[in-house]
Amino acid sequence: MSLTRKDVENIAHLARLAITEAEMPEYVDRLSKILHMVEQLDAIDTSSVEPMAHPLKGQVQRLRADEVVDSDQREKYQRNAVRVEAGLYLVPKVIE
Repeated sequence: MSLTRKDVENIAHLARLAITEAEMPEYVDRLSKILHMVEQLDAIDTSSVEPMAHPLKGQVQRLRADEVVDSDQREKYQRNAVRVEAGLYLVPKVIE
């Protein structure tokens, strides 16, 4: 797929880019080459390729143990609140 000058002008408008007249042919050419490369990649049969969880074979993501390290400090935080009831913060009504 090749882009036309009008296509690039529309893309530039949507992206809020100011492209000068001198730059326009270069943008048309480069964006058309990018789309051509994507078309080539799209044509490749990848049905037999297994998805990877990590780009480097044999690598695993190290995870820390899921342990609770903080204690419940709700009472401490609610002491600073103006109004609290049943463990909830009370705020002024803003919608009638």
